Amino acid sequence: MRKFISITLFVLSGLFVASCTDNSGVRPEPIQEEWSIVLHGGAGGKSEMPAEDEEIFKIFLNEALVEGKTILENGGSALDAVQATVIYLEDCPLFNAGKGAVMTSDKRHELDACIMDGSNLMAGAVAGLTDVKNPIKAARLVMEKTPHVLLIGEGASHFAKEQGLEIVPNSYFTTEGRVKEIEKLLSERKQGSPMGTVGCVAIDKNGNIAAATSTGGMAGKKWGRVGDVPIVGASTIAHNGVVGVSSTGHGELWIRQSVAHDIYALMEYKGMTLKEAVHEVLWNKIDKMEGGTGGGVICIDATGDIVMDFTTKIMFRAWAKSSGDTGAAVNRTNPEEKKI
Repeated sequence: MRKFISITLFVLSGLFVASCTDNSGVRPEPIQEEWSIVLHGGAGGKSEMPAEDEEIFKIFLNEALVEGKTILENGGSALDAVQATVIYLEDCPLFNAGKGAVMTSDKRHELDACIMDGSNLMAGAVAGLTDVKNPIKAARLVMEKTPHVLLIGEGASHFAKEQGLEIVPNSYFTTEGRVKEIEKLLSERKQGSPMGTVGCVAIDKNGNIAAATSTGGMAGKKWGRVGDVPIVGASTIAHNGVVGVSSTGHGELWIRQSVAHDIYALMEYKGMTLKEAVHEVLWNKIDKMEGGTGGGVICIDATGDIVMDFTTKIMFRAWAKSSGDTGAAVNRTNPEEKKI
């Protein structure tokens, strides 16, 4: 049984777009990575995390990273890598997915998950699960074992049971911290922060891209509320040759802006770089909606280049590339990054 450490900032520097070109004015081609992987554990926070706590989280984030990185190093698929990473995160009680998921207004847990295979554009998702230990496993089975994309509620649970997934009582997902959180939230009658959703994106040695995201949703949500995570193209997308995206944030805004698909479309149809597309969607669209309700994305393009950006104070994240670039972070080190 895994022992989890209880209690991210690396971001690309805020260079001007012009600095991404050489002296001829032509943007240089990025180095092709043999494989790359990036994960997140949610974004949010009104202030930065103390350095000592950040160091503890980095240890955990790197442990999660090993799950997917090992698969990619050994020639495994991006799809298997993102699933394995998200399963590890679902089993950890620190974040808002699986064990430790936030609670609804009636103090229950309703879980959502999505996974997408960029090699064939197949996707699977589940919403409103209350008794499946690992929702991301159910999402993949929906993709591979049914003609459907999204199953919800009792139907999704029944399908998961038929497929032999581990079923647990709803109380399994509860932690002491989440109970205190919902009690405080209900007493104050305001929404919780968009923090704790987990996700992973990877590209493997064959150039296949995959993405996966899992969440307990918004703390104090109404019974039956479904956010962005199980909506393909809102939080999660994977297209070989273009990009893979996993997101965390205010789900209603992510749905309305189709954040993941928008990043893909700006790259595919307007020829933007990954960094340019992420900046356009996060800072010029999402950050201007409803008082700048925050969130973030992790992305990998067809060359294995990684972009992690967020409009909040912190975002839990970790990454690795075949070139040796690897790390984990929590806090934002460059508060002026949005001025690209």
